[in-house]
Amino acid sequence: MSLTLSRTCQAIAPSATLKMNALVGEMRDRGEDVISLSVGEPDFITPEHIREAGKRAIDEGKTRYTAASGMPSLRSAIAKYLLDEKGLRYTREEIIVGNGAKQVILGALQAVVNPGDEVLLPAPCWVSYPEMVQMAGGKPVWINTTRDQGFIPTAEQIERAITPRTKALMLNSPSNPTGAVWSRAQLSALAKLAVDHQFYIISDEIYEKLVYDGAEHISVATLSKRVFDQTIVVSGFSKAYAMTGWRLGYAAGPRPVISAMAAYQSHATGNANSIAQYAGLAALKGDQTCVAEMAAAFGRRRMLMLQCLKLIPHVSTFIPKGAFYVLLDVRETFGMALDRSVIRNASDFAELLLKNARVSVVPGDAFGAPGYVRLSYAVSDERILEAVRRIGNFTDRLKSPSVSRRPA
Repeated sequence: MSLTLSRTCQAIAPSATLKMNALVGEMRDRGEDVISLSVGEPDFITPEHIREAGKRAIDEGKTRYTAASGMPSLRSAIAKYLLDEKGLRYTREEIIVGNGAKQVILGALQAVVNPGDEVLLPAPCWVSYPEMVQMAGGKPVWINTTRDQGFIPTAEQIERAITPRTKALMLNSPSNPTGAVWSRAQLSALAKLAVDHQFYIISDEIYEKLVYDGAEHISVATLSKRVFDQTIVVSGFSKAYAMTGWRLGYAAGPRPVISAMAAYQSHATGNANSIAQYAGLAALKGDQTCVAEMAAAFGRRRMLMLQCLKLIPHVSTFIPKGAFYVLLDVRETFGMALDRSVIRNASDFAELLLKNARVSVVPGDAFGAPGYVRLSYAVSDERILEAVRRIGNFTDRLKSPSVSRRPA
């Protein structure tokens, strides 16, 4: 037997966002002033009452194993939150707590996907979705959308992608990377297709608290009892409560699915960090002013970034209605050059921008958005202004091939 890696791991592409973050870290270690617009996490510190709850848990010795699915008290609090905020009625046996929403999504896929099953991915989508589908033995099926349609697929597009092997659709509203928010009518059309063709909806609602311009976050599971029974609702504490490093997420769904996820998790990881669970309990039960304040700050930063980007030549923006990202169309720069380096794609744009302007963005190819780069406005107002100034200086220096080419 040869000492080779598994086919599963050989097929996995590294996370483009984490790769950019690592590169930024290396440059900063060398003393370079790099502004990272590639990170997908709030820049705020975790609110004080949540931090204090974690400290108390440590001081009181609450550092032992919990139930593999999460503390009963936390699952009950999540059930209350889902009922109060969304009108979704779950028992705590229909809820699982895991090490971040990412792990919970993978657990959901492991619970429902058999080898060869197809999972529909409206694109652009989060970089981890297609890799997680493949890790679970499934086949990602891309449903490509355009800026003109708001980066949300039509019902006809979804129906054309459905086959007898379709097992689930990954829904993310508000969306990473586009910031698109599905309307009630769009969700209703999806719900009807899911019921008619009998596939699950894995609804990633991690950005649910971050919506703007009168947009409304609607959980697809609220639309009917039948779609409720086919939906796995996923969320967590990272974005709304600035708890990215605590690694705490959850899913709610049909009891057979949650039971299967719990069995899988009991062997794969066991329980989520006990300290994080006590902090999460405090987050749900405590004053929610912090959530509103952070959401308001993101809304202000969104407008600041959009207004500044309007002034930059050769790029244009899709107006996001949620999350904390802007998808920037850089296709007009293709074929242009800086010195002797020609921009042929979004990766070239991102690489040259980082090298020459010390601003980090994520190429859209990894999200299924070729020709775009993703910018995060989860940074301070001052850093947004400086980053966009640098981007503007960079694009001002770009020349068309006929101008940049010099005689030999």
